[in-house]
Amino acid sequence: MSEQTQEHGTSQPRRVVVAGAGMAGVQTAVALREQGFTGDVTVIGAEPHQPYDRPPLSKAVLLGKADGSAFEIDFASLGLDLRLGCEALAVRAEAHVLDTSDGPVPYDALVLATGAEPIRLPGAEDTPGVHLLRTLDDAERLRPVLTEQHDVVVVGAGWIGAEFATAAREAGCAVTVVEAADRPLVGALPAEAAAPMAGWYADSGAVLRTNARVEHVEPGAVVLDDGSRLPAGAVVVGIGARPATGWLVGSGIELGEHGEVLADDGLRTSAPDVYAVGDCASFPSARYGERLLVHHWDNALQGPRTVAANVIGLTPSVYDPVPYFWSEQFGRFVQYAGHHTGADAAVWRGEPSGPAWTVCWLREGRLVALLAVGRPRDLAQGRRLIEAGALMDPALLADPARPLKAATA
Repeated sequence: MSEQTQEHGTSQPRRVVVAGAGMAGVQTAVALREQGFTGDVTVIGAEPHQPYDRPPLSKAVLLGKADGSAFEIDFASLGLDLRLGCEALAVRAEAHVLDTSDGPVPYDALVLATGAEPIRLPGAEDTPGVHLLRTLDDAERLRPVLTEQHDVVVVGAGWIGAEFATAAREAGCAVTVVEAADRPLVGALPAEAAAPMAGWYADSGAVLRTNARVEHVEPGAVVLDDGSRLPAGAVVVGIGARPATGWLVGSGIELGEHGEVLADDGLRTSAPDVYAVGDCASFPSARYGERLLVHHWDNALQGPRTVAANVIGLTPSVYDPVPYFWSEQFGRFVQYAGHHTGADAAVWRGEPSGPAWTVCWLREGRLVALLAVGRPRDLAQGRRLIEAGALMDPALLADPARPLKAATA
């Protein structure tokens, strides 16, 4: 604890500093005020832009249907000190100081919310025409690519790759998606759930090339390891993201195998008075019996409430959510809730070749996860059933005409 916190016994800290001005950081600051914190709150943001939401970047902002996605938050009226264009550089945990590009910032409590950063394609970092899609500036740079209807090669058939390919096809671009694995969404979904999605690319007019590795990128082309040469007015790289925590190396704050901050079930780190939330942190889940690293919007929205409660310290809070995310791609609304890796059975509701279907994962008869395509009611009901640890009847569950909540054992 800081000296100031110790002096006041169990009193609240007076100075909370949040490193990161994305969804997780901003919502932490807002949650502190909503839960009655009256001390100083400083939010440090590396980008110069007003804090903004990321999901619209691959949709409305990218297609020019919106100029931005700034949060509708009055920072001044909430008494939040927002420092933009200020990069977090290091934490001196014993001194309770955050070092930034604008100088040292002392804290009583520090919240790490620096998110994730995209993985770059090796050897292509300085090649003209190679793009990432993570920030508002990235989306602005990509707008002309779509407007001018370039031939586009997307590297990676994950969530971001599919969403960008969707936007590019909507804009009239010729799109080829290159995936090193044998199917889309490797690592995110089991093979049987991801397999139906491969056909969505062709349905939209995009070309999906699996088992294809990039040998190198040159101006105007992508060369694959089989010698294939793909014309590319632009290349968009979507091969994953990693926690943006390199700046914490040497701080004494414990990091995990993926570089994420290791938080406990209250989102506290190994350093006194330091918390971590959102894409940069993993947490132990009693529900799933393992540590989770969740790179999705809902985690950045929900975690801050737990952080705020534990910073204030009046009512200790445990974080163990049912993870949730959604994706809009190729005319389909895809939603996922839960965590499927420990499941021992999968039950399908509807035909995966059709426009709407759901796959449910069970563990010892209990619903632990589901993927819903065009079936939002299944998702809403299923999420509540996962939270309740409900036992399901597989035979009833397999009937797509039966409400999911009516398929309990």
